Amino acid sequence: MFFRGSRYEVVANATLTTPEGRMIPYKRVRFIPPTEGVLPVTVQQGDRLDLIAWQVYRDPEQFWRICDAHDALRPDDLTAVPGARLKAPIPVR
Repeated sequence: MFFRGSRYEVVANATLTTPEGRMIPYKRVRFIPPTEGVLPVTVQQGDRLDLIAWQVYRDPEQFWRICDAHDALRPDDLTAVPGARLKAPIPVR
């Protein structure tokens, strides 16, 4: 259902059965794991988290790793203020 490396890859699957007997597959809730950010990043005017993820990981879809390190649910919350300092987790290979 999710690609390899997705933040939902390791989240357990579950199934809901409706009163009519229809089975609906879904993912259980993903809790943000403790994630240490160690690579310093300073937000520049016009930055988006996908652009920062490209600079750090060479993969814009890894923006969620930076969100996890800051317990942020919305990427825009982290880039709203130019000059803000973020810390990105070490790239996983």
